[in-house]
Amino acid sequence: MSQEQFAEAMGANAKYVSSVERGRENPTLDFLIKLAAALDADLCDLFNFAWVELNEKDLRRKIKALADRADLSALREMLTAMKSREL
Repeated sequence: MSQEQFAEAMGANAKYVSSVERGRENPTLDFLIKLAAALDADLCDLFNFAWVELNEKDLRRKIKALADRADLSALREMLTAMKSREL
């Protein structure tokens, strides 16, 4: 999904979404609520960083569980995100 399509799904301005993504704008609470809805997530999930404390084994297990539940589209998105981090 392009940034423009995502902004449209959020009901937000694409330039504002881009500015937030680049850290040039601080998101409003309304923006964060729309973001969570567009991601089909709870707002609190956007700020839940408990996974940061996981050891490697537990983190791999959590990633595998997410992949096992994901549909084809989500798997492609996950792989794209992971490949973008390859060194």
